[in-house]
Amino acid sequence: MPQKPEVVVAGLLCLDIIPSLLSSDTSALLLPAHVTEAGPLTLALGGVVANTGLALYKLGITPRLIGKIGADTTGEIIRQLFKAYAPDLPDNLLVSPGDNTSYSIVLNPPGSDRAFLHNPGCNSSFTAQDIDIESLAEVRLFHFGYPPLMQRLYRDEGKELIELFKRVKATGVTTALDMAMPDMSGSAGQVNWKRLLEQLLPYVDIFLPGLEEMLVLFRETEKLAEGATPEVVGALAAQLLEMGAKMVGLKAGERGMYLRTAGTEKLAGLGRAAPLDLTLWANRELWSPCFATQVVGTTGSGDSTIAGFFLGLLHEMSPEEALRTACATGACNVEAADALSGVRSWSEIKARLSAGWSQLELNFESPGWLRNTASGIWYGPYDKLNQG
Repeated sequence: MPQKPEVVVAGLLCLDIIPSLLSSDTSALLLPAHVTEAGPLTLALGGVVANTGLALYKLGITPRLIGKIGADTTGEIIRQLFKAYAPDLPDNLLVSPGDNTSYSIVLNPPGSDRAFLHNPGCNSSFTAQDIDIESLAEVRLFHFGYPPLMQRLYRDEGKELIELFKRVKATGVTTALDMAMPDMSGSAGQVNWKRLLEQLLPYVDIFLPGLEEMLVLFRETEKLAEGATPEVVGALAAQLLEMGAKMVGLKAGERGMYLRTAGTEKLAGLGRAAPLDLTLWANRELWSPCFATQVVGTTGSGDSTIAGFFLGLLHEMSPEEALRTACATGACNVEAADALSGVRSWSEIKARLSAGWSQLELNFESPGWLRNTASGIWYGPYDKLNQG
């Protein structure tokens, strides 16, 4: 009998078209009449449904995947790519016959972060009604991703998105949300994201955005020049907890992942994926550095990092262990050009950690931060283990 899914991963789904770029010099890519030689082409699944969902699958957690595709060739390619992992993985995908399937052209030059040409397709028509609420009755964790790229959800001050999370949270499931960097010159750039999140985050238990995209969405881009400093990150996390989230995990690229949690009373409302020992997770401020590896591509690295964090949460790890697992999974991801080939099984990742996998240096110069030399985890000034 098939295992009942513990996790639902829903939201944006697309086909990633990834040409292999041979040079880090991208200045001539879009010059008229200029030809740039490229290597082999990769067709891969993209978006949170594929990236986080299949990373969980490779880690040993079978998810239910909910995303929209069109009744077109691109949609059929997505189905076949899912079936290559397991025949029933695409069974819960929603078909929108009048829309085209979303795709992204991923430009991933050597030694640099990726850039995207993205067509939202049927992701733009995703609504709260596309989630079957009754099907969540026994699910422990519901994760949704990339609403800034899903027009129907963010228009009208996020009415559909707020309704979606309100209905989902009412089932008792633990809710999680990831964001994405939108085209700020388009309709998403006209949204007051801070005000939207003030209405949304009371229904989001675990908020897991990227640091850079949050500063852009909050129109605090001047702080990007400061980099991922503890002061910038800590202030943003405190603001998001005040808005209603119970846990905030900020992905900071090559600087790893930061975690800040609320107190025990607030964590009591986490839902069915809540840790058994809430006191272990309450009032924490932690930062895990990345693990040293050879970076081939960064596509899907944040999504894989989130999958690793969920593994730690569902396996009753400590917050420190969950953060290390998150960053280790993300490090495996970047060892391949696409979003999934680099992700290993949990037993393989655990073996690398046990063998003493080295970490990158963070070199904090901020007062109040202490490093655990055994785990490599940094404890912030608001962490309860770093008091007094």
